[in-house]
Amino acid sequence: MIRSPIKGSSSKVKSKPTTPAPPALLDLASFRGSWSAHYSYREVPSEDHHHQPAAAAAAVPLEMQASHGAAAAAAAPACSSLPTMRKVARSHAWDWVALLLLVAVDVLLNVIEPFHRFVGAGMMTDLRYPMKSNTVPVWAVPIVAVIGPMIIFVIIYIRRRNVYDLHHAILGILFAVLITSVLTDAIKDAVGRPRPNFFWRCFPDGKAVYNNITTGVICHGDPSVIKEGHKSFPSGHTSWSFAGLGFLSWYLAGKITVFDRRGHVAKLCVVLLPLLVAALIAISRVDDYWHHWQDVCTGGVLGLVVASVCYLQFFPAPSDEKGLWPHAHLRFVSEQEREEESRTQTQRSTETAGARTSHELDALEAGRRDQL
Repeated sequence: MIRSPIKGSSSKVKSKPTTPAPPALLDLASFRGSWSAHYSYREVPSEDHHHQPAAAAAAVPLEMQASHGAAAAAAAPACSSLPTMRKVARSHAWDWVALLLLVAVDVLLNVIEPFHRFVGAGMMTDLRYPMKSNTVPVWAVPIVAVIGPMIIFVIIYIRRRNVYDLHHAILGILFAVLITSVLTDAIKDAVGRPRPNFFWRCFPDGKAVYNNITTGVICHGDPSVIKEGHKSFPSGHTSWSFAGLGFLSWYLAGKITVFDRRGHVAKLCVVLLPLLVAALIAISRVDDYWHHWQDVCTGGVLGLVVASVCYLQFFPAPSDEKGLWPHAHLRFVSEQEREEESRTQTQRSTETAGARTSHELDALEAGRRDQL
C-alpha cells in the first residue's frame, strides 16, 4: 500500500511493506471428513473447500489460497501416522503372555488322566457303537476354525490397511479358541463320560470282562485309547469350531453391516455360512459315534458364548453405528481429532494476536505521522 507524502516531510514517497496474508485456517470439518473417509468406521464425505465458485475463488487473495493448501497438506493425516503392528502388539504384550499361559494349561489338561466314570454291564447297550475314523480329522479343525478366518482378516487388512483391525481380530479369535479349549478339556477331565464306542475301546477283541460283584468293566485295551474313551462330554471338535467360526460370523456381521435395517438377506446368508460349517462338523461327531448328541449341543453353546464374549471385548456390536472397526481404532481416531482441534485453536489464537499487534503498530505509526 502506497501512502501520500505528509507536509513538511521528505519529498520521497515512503511505502509500507505489505504484510503477507495470514495463512488460512484449516477447516476442522474438512479434516474430520477426510480422516473418516480413510480410517474411520463410516464413509464421511469431506467438505471440499478448494472447489469454490469462480467468483468466490477470484475474491480470495492468491497468497491465502497458497497458504491454505500448504496448511491442509501439512495437517492431513497420512498412513504413516497410524501405529505399526509391532507397536500395537507391544501395547498388548500381557494379552499375548496370557495366550501362552492358556496353551500351557491346555497341554497340561490333555496330559492328566480323566475321571473314569463307572461303566457297568447294563450300560453297554448305549456304548456299543462301532469304532470309526474321524470324518473331520483333529488337525483339520484348527485349519478350518482358526487359519481360515485369519486369511479373511488378512485380506480385509490388505484392502483397508487398518492395523488395529488385523491385530485385534487375530488376538480375539486366538483367545476365543484357547479359552474354549481350556474349558472344554477341563470339563472332559472332570466329567469322564464314556464315548458311544467305549465297548470296543475297552474290549478291542469283543470279549467283555466284568467284575463279578460290581459288574463294572475290566478293560484290557490300549490305555491311551481307553483314556480317550472317557472324554466324551463336551465335544472338542464342536466347541473349537463354534468358537473360531462363531467369531468369524461376528466379524463379518460388523464388516458388511448386516444389521443396517435395510433388509439385505444376502448379508445374513454370509454371516450364517461359518455357523453352518461349524454345525456340519458337529453333526459329523455324532455320525462317527465319537459323541452323544448332548456332547455336541453343549460344545456348540460353549464355543459360541466364548466367541461372542471375546469379540465384544475388542469390537463394538455389529448393530452399533460404530461397529465396523475395533474399539482401539475408534479411540485412536478420537484422540487424533482432539489433537487437531487443539492445534487449530492454538493457531487461531496466535493469528488473532498477530493481527491485533499489526493493527496496533499501524495505529502508532499513523499517530506519529500526524504529530509530524
